[in-house]
Amino acid sequence: MTVQTNPVNTFSIAPLRNVAILTELTLKLINRDPGLPGMGCFPGPSGYGKSVAVLYVANKCRAYAVQANDSWTKKHLCRVILREMGMPATGTIPEMIEAIGRELGASRRPLIIDEADALVEKSLIETVRSIYEESGGMGTIILVGEELLPRSLERWERVHSRMQIGMELAQPCSLDDARHLAKLRCPGIAVADDLMNRTVDEAKGSARRVSGILSDVRQTAVGADLKAIDLKAFIDLGGRFNTGKSPKRGD
Repeated sequence: MTVQTNPVNTFSIAPLRNVAILTELTLKLINRDPGLPGMGCFPGPSGYGKSVAVLYVANKCRAYAVQANDSWTKKHLCRVILREMGMPATGTIPEMIEAIGRELGASRRPLIIDEADALVEKSLIETVRSIYEESGGMGTIILVGEELLPRSLERWERVHSRMQIGMELAQPCSLDDARHLAKLRCPGIAVADDLMNRTVDEAKGSARRVSGILSDVRQTAVGADLKAIDLKAFIDLGGRFNTGKSPKRGD
């Protein structure tokens, strides 16, 4: 489906580390020296906040942003991108590829494809390369996906070689990221450093899991009418670090 690019609350997203990394990567590719390739890749494990970063960058950099899935064909890929561009999603596949490429080259607006692993699995990645070539080398295309996406792309040398300056790894949720998320998930509640550190450790780098744990922290604090909560209080009140692991009887 197409990623919605309505204005977002930049305060709630911008300070996160992976938002900054993807923003810098996108601007580097847009402003690259003439002759350098304009394709990029932003891989990382699920839950690292990559899609949130895509949403932010789509607004900040006026990027065209779509989210792929494994049911797509070449024709559907082209149609989804054209609809995101506000252009007629008609014509043969070569005609649609030409239209997308011309728009990327003329507008200089980047195209970000989230969940791009699906394109590799369906062998649609050459269609993406064809779109880039139709831009006359002036377009910017960034593929966002799972940790092993770059390795998968090595099989497609004509794609991988066009990522000469555009490869950045998504980073695990840091303590600073978690503190920012705590402002959003636990408004009006002071979360102690020992609880924050334990939350980051339990989440193992996943911003999504940090958010889920902090939601439980807020509910626990509110239920006990607390304006501040530390690790001991959270545990004593029955708080649990739910990280998505399957429950075991007796836990």
